[in-house]
Amino acid sequence: MRLRAHQERALDAMQASTHGRITIPTGGGKTLIAIKDVERRLMTAINPKTVVIVAPRILLANQLCEEFFSALNGTVDVAVMHVHSGETSFNSSTKANDIACHHKVCKTAGIHELIFTTYQSLHRIVEAEVDVDYAYFDEAHNSVRRDFFPSVADVSGNAERAYFFTATPRYHRSPYANGMNNTSVYGEELISVPAPELIASGSILPPTITSHKVDFQRQKSAAAADNDRQVLLDIVRDLDDEQAQKILVAAPNTKVLWRLLTQTDVCHHFSQLGYDVLHITAKHGAYVNDRKVGREEFFNTLTAWGLDPNRKFIIFHYSILAEGINCPGLTHTIMLRCLPIIEMAQTIGRVIRLDKDDAADIASGKIPAGKCEFYRKKTGFVTVPVFANYGQRTEQRLQDVIDCIFVKGIAATETRYV
Repeated sequence: MRLRAHQERALDAMQASTHGRITIPTGGGKTLIAIKDVERRLMTAINPKTVVIVAPRILLANQLCEEFFSALNGTVDVAVMHVHSGETSFNSSTKANDIACHHKVCKTAGIHELIFTTYQSLHRIVEAEVDVDYAYFDEAHNSVRRDFFPSVADVSGNAERAYFFTATPRYHRSPYANGMNNTSVYGEELISVPAPELIASGSILPPTITSHKVDFQRQKSAAAADNDRQVLLDIVRDLDDEQAQKILVAAPNTKVLWRLLTQTDVCHHFSQLGYDVLHITAKHGAYVNDRKVGREEFFNTLTAWGLDPNRKFIIFHYSILAEGINCPGLTHTIMLRCLPIIEMAQTIGRVIRLDKDDAADIASGKIPAGKCEFYRKKTGFVTVPVFANYGQRTEQRLQDVIDCIFVKGIAATETRYV
């Protein structure tokens, strides 16, 4: 794929520094930057190298593996291992002995090694005493968690090169604590790309906020599912029926989501409106309509339907899809809860990716980059229900986040004080 100007700048900055932070808004192609950096290093390496790619969730680790392996396979010889508890078709283990054995075999055979892991399991690589050459930390704002930070610091300190990718940095008031402003662990900020630049270059779309006014009060506990049922049906019925809408719904919590899907008739009504329903939670697993499926089938279905311009679907989640996971084709997101700043920014990022045909036309010159009025998909819609007693704060907070990122060009950040 042809790299955009900001991606070239990021690669140049990484070439010049052994450690550092890369801050680019969601949809700006951070994964491709990492892949290209790995590719150029392995192609010129004399000795076998060990590359560790860290993700916040198993789902994202598997997705990154697919993207890296597809890009590198046939260019360089690599052996892949996963270090997490999830299912994968590649060699996988969380046992230090198994990890150390795989590492030794690769070194002896002279084969480059790619290890995909999560922040939760990174300490297993440390315990196995793996000699990490290059480390890439995806959605790196997750790395500051107190129980993750020691392993992150260990890998960063021992690796020849370590890079931290995020759209939403987390800092600490102390530059010596577990924040991304701790330069001894994270290095300096190598590049920070403003969102307006990405919009102008045809990399992402500007978001549009729509509020849905409700003339009744939102109830708590069991009644919340009934409230959300009515609101969601009203919002979806108001959408343009000429387009195949693909909607991401951020649920208040797993309990309310499960009640909404199993104790109301909302799925039946969505089916009547021509929508398929997908949902995924850590507690209940993944479903395609009323059929429980494995996560691999779930995301294969999500990808296929997302790329189908004639398919309409609604996907419910609680936090799992907020960051990193590629959900192609999403046109709308509906926020049924007030999200933290970083999670809000990440959720907005799910719906501001370009339509694949628009991206192709921009690349070929048929559509001028940044002229959204000529795009098939002109914006990503973010809808907030505003009840008589709830939602005003969410709407204002959302507007503040969008102004910060997409008007002022400042990354959404969070500073921790304890």
